Amino acid sequence: MRIAELPIADSVKEVLAGIGICELFPPQEACIQAGVLEGQNILLASPTASGKTLIAELCAMKQILENGGKVIYLSPLRALASEKFVEFKKYTDILKPDGRKVAVGISTGDFDTADNWLERYDVIVTTNEKADSLLRHRAKWMENITAVIADEVHLLNEADRGPTLEIVLARLMQCNPHIQILALSATVNNVDELAGWLNAKPVVTTWRPINLKEGVILQDEIQYKDGESRKIEQETRFTVINMVLNTLRNGGQALIFASTRKNAVSAAKQVASHMDKVLIPKSGSKIVRKGLEEQAKGALEKEAQKILDAGEHTQLGDELADLVRCGVAYHHAGLSGAHREIVEQGFKDRKIKVLTATPTLAWGVNLPARTVIIQDYRRFEAGLGNYPIPVLDYKQMAGRAGRPKYDKFGESVMIAKTADEADYLMENYVMAKPERIWSRLAVEKIIRTHVLATIASDYAHTEEGIYAFFRKTFYAYQYDVKAIQSVIAKILRFLHDEEMICVVGDQILATRFGKRISELYIDPLSGVIIRDALQTKPPILTEFSLLQLIAHTPDMGPIMRPYQREVDKLTIVLEDHRQEFFVEVPEQAGDYIGYAEFLGEVKTALVLNNWIEELPEDQLLERFNVQPGDLYRTVENAKWLLHGIEELAPVVAKNRAVTALGTELVERVSKGIKRELMPIVALEGVGRARGRKIFNAGYQTIEDLKRTSIEELTELVGPALAKKIKVQVGGYVKKDEWEALSTAAKAPEQTQQKGLFDF
Repeated sequence: MRIAELPIADSVKEVLAGIGICELFPPQEACIQAGVLEGQNILLASPTASGKTLIAELCAMKQILENGGKVIYLSPLRALASEKFVEFKKYTDILKPDGRKVAVGISTGDFDTADNWLERYDVIVTTNEKADSLLRHRAKWMENITAVIADEVHLLNEADRGPTLEIVLARLMQCNPHIQILALSATVNNVDELAGWLNAKPVVTTWRPINLKEGVILQDEIQYKDGESRKIEQETRFTVINMVLNTLRNGGQALIFASTRKNAVSAAKQVASHMDKVLIPKSGSKIVRKGLEEQAKGALEKEAQKILDAGEHTQLGDELADLVRCGVAYHHAGLSGAHREIVEQGFKDRKIKVLTATPTLAWGVNLPARTVIIQDYRRFEAGLGNYPIPVLDYKQMAGRAGRPKYDKFGESVMIAKTADEADYLMENYVMAKPERIWSRLAVEKIIRTHVLATIASDYAHTEEGIYAFFRKTFYAYQYDVKAIQSVIAKILRFLHDEEMICVVGDQILATRFGKRISELYIDPLSGVIIRDALQTKPPILTEFSLLQLIAHTPDMGPIMRPYQREVDKLTIVLEDHRQEFFVEVPEQAGDYIGYAEFLGEVKTALVLNNWIEELPEDQLLERFNVQPGDLYRTVENAKWLLHGIEELAPVVAKNRAVTALGTELVERVSKGIKRELMPIVALEGVGRARGRKIFNAGYQTIEDLKRTSIEELTELVGPALAKKIKVQVGGYVKKDEWEALSTAAKAPEQTQQKGLFDF
C-alpha cells in the first residue's frame, strides 16, 4: 500500500514524500486495514525497525487534522521522549483547518505543576511518570486528549515503571471511555490478553525490514536458529573480540550487551586494545592499510574532544575520550547525560564502531547495529545472586540487530563457554518465546501512592469508587479486583491513621496534607517521614540536617552504599553530625543492617554537601567512588525532595527556618554552589564553573556586574555570555560597544568547558 492511497491529509503525504517514505511496510499496512485511521484501538506487536513510529505519526495527524483532537505520546524514558519529539517536529509546518500550524510539545520534568502551557500543543510527548503527575494535578487540557500512544507497552511487566504506565492508561480510559489507544511493542506473548484489557485489535507480525539471524557462538562456530552455521577466524583467545573484528571487517557496527556497568567498561577497553587489528577497505575491496583510516581518525578525534568539552575535567571523561579515539565507547546510566548524547550520536553517525552497554539500552533510544553480541545471560538480582535474564529481555536486545539502509541482515549472537551451555542458550533463549506480560501493580509500596492520588485528585470518594477504578487496571483484568481489595483496604487504613485522608459522612476526602503529598508526587511514606521529622527539631539545624533527612526517605531511591574502606570515616562523620539529625540514629550493636543503611544515608548526604560546597566534579567522583550519572540522579532526587520539604513545612509544622533553608537548598543543590554564588548563578547562562570564575574576579553582586565595563566582562566570559549578562542586569553600554559586542557574539566562539550541571 502506497502513502498516496491513504485517507490522510495531502500535507502529511507531502511531508513523508519529502523524506522518501512512499510505501508502507506490511505491519503498517496491517494497522491501516485494522482501522487505526478510523479511531480503532490497536495493539501493534512488531519487531524493532518495522515502522511502529510511522503508524503513531499517522494516527496522531489524523486525530489532529480531521478530528480536531489532541494526542499524548507516552514514553518510558526521557531520552526516548526527546527522540520522538524530534521525529514529530517534521509536521510542524502543516496547517490545521483553523489556520494554525500543528504544534508539538514535550514535558518530562517538574512533577509539581499542571503545565497549563501545554494546552496550546496538539501532540504532547511525555514520560509515563510525568503523565501520571499531570493527571494528579487534573490539568484541564488533558480532558481534550482524544488519543494516547503508549510506546514500549511491554514494560507493564517491569516492576519499577510498569505500574505507573498501567495506572496512566487506566486513568485515561476512566476519564474518556472513547479515547483511542495505540499501544506499541516489539515483544508481547499474551497479546490477546493485553489487547482485551485495552479493548484493542491486536496486530501481530514478525516481519522485519532486515532479516534477523539469531544464534549462539561456541569458540569459532556460530550455530543459527534456522539450522545454518558459520565459522569465524580465531584471532584472539576472546570470542567477543573475534566477533567484533569479524563484524568490522565486513563494514558493520557491533553492539555488546554486558550485565553490569563495570563489565561494559571492561569490554570496551578490551575491544579498544584490539582495534589496531581492524583492516578497513579504502577503495573497493582492496585492503590498503592497517588500523583506522586517517579521515576516520580525524572524525573520532573531534568526537573525543566533544567528550572532553562536555563537562568539568574528570578521569572518566579522559577514559571515555581515549576509547572514542579508537572507535569504541560504552553506554550506561553512570555516564552524564551530555556524554551519553555524544556517544549515541557518534554511534548513529557510524563514527563509533563498537558500543558496549548495559541491557537498559535495549528499551531506550534507537541504536541499531549490524551485530548484537550478548556477553552475559545472567544478571545480578538482589536476594537471588546472578540470575538468568528473562527471554523478554533477550528478545529486546536481539531486536537491535540490523541497521536499516545499511545492512541486508542483522545478527544477534549469545556467547557460550561450553557445549552444554550452547544447547541451553539455544533452547531457552534463541528458540524460546518471551514470557507473558503480567501486571506488577499489587504491591503495597507501589499501590499506596496511586490509592492516595485517586482520592486526592477527585477521581473517587468512596471505597466502592476506588475499587471501581482499580477494576479498570490490567491487574484486575488478569486476576480480579477482589485479589487486591485487602491491599487497598490496608492502605486506606494507613492513609487515615497518618491523616492524609478523612471520612466525612459516606465520603472519603483528602486532607490538605494528603493532597499536597499526592501533588508533590512523593510516596506517602516519604511524606510521613518528612512530617514527623519537621514536627521535631534537631539541636542544631544545618544544611546537613535536611540532606540526611531526604536521604532517609524511600523516594531518594538507591542511596550511595558505603564501601568497607569507608565505614570508619563515615562513622566519624556520623558522630560529628549527630546533633544535626532529624531522625534517630540506629544502634550499631543492636541493628547492624539498619546502621549500615544509615551510613549509606550519611554518605549520600555527604556527597550532596560536598557538591554544594563546590568540590570539583573530578575530586568528588574520585573521593566517593561515584559516577556522573549517579551523581546526577542523586542531585535530581534531592532537588525534588527538598522542594517537597519546602512545600510541606508550612503545612505540617509552620517551621519558617526549615522552609527558608529548604528553599535555599533547592537552588544550591540544583547548581552545586555555595550560598555566596546564588545571585550570580541565578542569571541565565551562568552555571557552577562560570559563576565561581565571575565571583573570584571580584564581581560578587548584581550591582557589580551592572557597573562593570563590557570589555572587562567580555574578557572574562566571552562576548556571547557577556551580552546575555548585560541584557539581564542592565547598566550603561555605549552604542558602538554594543554593536561590536553583538557582532562578536554571533561569531563562532571557542568552546568553553562546562560542568555536569553548568547549563
